[in-house]
Amino acid sequence: MRILVTGGAGFIGSAYVRRLLGGAEPAVDVDTVTVLDAFTYAATEGSLAPVHAAPRLRVVRGDIRDAPLVDATVAGHDVVVHFAAESHVDRSITGAAAFVTTNVVGTQTLLDAALRHGVGRFVQVSTDEVYGSIDTGSWTERTPLDPSSPYSASKAGADLLALAYHRTHGLDVVVTRGANTYGPYQYPEKVVPLFITNLLNGHDVPLYGDGGNVREWLHVEDHCNGVALAQTRGRAGGVYHLGGSAELTNRELTGRLLAACGVGWERVRPVADRKGHDRRYSLDSTTSRRELGWSATVDLDRGLAATVDWYRRNRAWWEPLKPHR
Repeated sequence: MRILVTGGAGFIGSAYVRRLLGGAEPAVDVDTVTVLDAFTYAATEGSLAPVHAAPRLRVVRGDIRDAPLVDATVAGHDVVVHFAAESHVDRSITGAAAFVTTNVVGTQTLLDAALRHGVGRFVQVSTDEVYGSIDTGSWTERTPLDPSSPYSASKAGADLLALAYHRTHGLDVVVTRGANTYGPYQYPEKVVPLFITNLLNGHDVPLYGDGGNVREWLHVEDHCNGVALAQTRGRAGGVYHLGGSAELTNRELTGRLLAACGVGWERVRPVADRKGHDRRYSLDSTTSRRELGWSATVDLDRGLAATVDWYRRNRAWWEPLKPHR
């Protein structure tokens, strides 16, 4: 099977590529893997270093909004797994244009090429943030989308486009919506790597508002396994939730990261809350368990400890990415 992975040099995309080429997803028949990535600030060649010499890997540097390039790259592939996206909520609040053009127009460009070239399956990798916020209980796949930020609105638009191509054109599309994901090779603007790298460098960490916002936490290896199972077992037109192994307030997460890094609360600096900050996310993953046989397996404490250890041992990867103080 010839697989095209967009955003394959980013955080979750590169983990997916490493798993495919490393044999961690035996259910996926892999002939070749092509990575299409624009190598913007959040993607690095270093994230693919463990597999860069693999003979089945091809890397194409380019933007998913570039229709001629996308058309030429999609041709000849059996599956498109679409990770590429602008994904940082704070950046979307201060400048939404790149999120709309990349996440919506870029997805439409890929869908058109997939339809034109007869791609057998299109996997749209999305986020729990498309649902907005939920006070109690958990979202099912039938919950109406209610995004709060320009980022989540652009991802909701991309999801709806992908599902519309299935219903209108018969394109075989599946959508995955994952919880907050953490692990190695994550760009240090997101909360887990930001806190770890700041603490390792002796700096403070910022905690939004009262720290009471609640998130599910999903290890990147579990996330990638869910995407692989959706790719191989998912029902055309299906939406699959990949919920986390634990639900924590941001304050509780901060306490665990402080402990894992061996420092105390004196290193925490309260900051004003983010605009439109969703209070709680929670995914019901029953459909994924039933139809895909998927569940999160990495315990959060074990996963966080391993993640801290990875950043401690891989300063050469992340130090060039941190702003100079």
